[in-house]
Amino acid sequence: MTARIRVASYNLRGLKDDPRAAAEVVRRIDPDVLLLQEVPRHPLSGYRISDFARSTQLMWSGRTRRLSGTGMLTSMRVIATDSVDRKLPVAPRANPRSFTAAQVHVPGGRDITVVSVHLSLLPDERVAHTTQILDELAGDPALADGPFVIGGDLNESSQGRAWGLLGERLRLASPDGPTFPAAGPKHWIDAIFVSADLTVLPHEDVALERELLSAATDHLPVWVDLEVPTSGSGPADDETRAVAG
Repeated sequence: MTARIRVASYNLRGLKDDPRAAAEVVRRIDPDVLLLQEVPRHPLSGYRISDFARSTQLMWSGRTRRLSGTGMLTSMRVIATDSVDRKLPVAPRANPRSFTAAQVHVPGGRDITVVSVHLSLLPDERVAHTTQILDELAGDPALADGPFVIGGDLNESSQGRAWGLLGERLRLASPDGPTFPAAGPKHWIDAIFVSADLTVLPHEDVALERELLSAATDHLPVWVDLEVPTSGSGPADDETRAVAG
């Protein structure tokens, strides 16, 4: 027996465009977990994020906006721990970076570690950050034992080195295709990767008009439907524990 979960990833561009359009996109996708990038970080942005969460009919832990703007929202269909930010080193005066992680319990299934990332604009930093993310997750006893989902804005194509590092440990789950810019997508830079103990189900299209997507933000959302092993499943073997490998 298995449980199911839908995970989406979306770069909000600081909610600088049309938050109502972005919320409508999210409601139509109806994810269980929404991985976010470029969440507003100014001192009063908590109110905007809370309003956005309510308009999407999702929940926000309220603790994931201070370091770099990654975060996540979850539905009432799952139970999530408070998400936490983990800082990533950047060059002096560069934009701050972090990743956001939480554990999500899917009723009837094993707990899943979900991670939102927004990688650097610099190729070497993207590689260093990806390596650090994978190593930190593998070394955290609270996170390393179980299925993994890592998704976000990678700021590089599938030919990039950081993308390749993720592909060595995990497998690509979201469909291929350009995700940026939303008004006329040309670059595939947003993706979701999962560990081998999660089964990727056939992708379900959602009716999303181009005008709605381009009004919402400058990225297209990506999403995946996954089957999760039941909580009574035995320990994953070395292959399925790809992140900890």
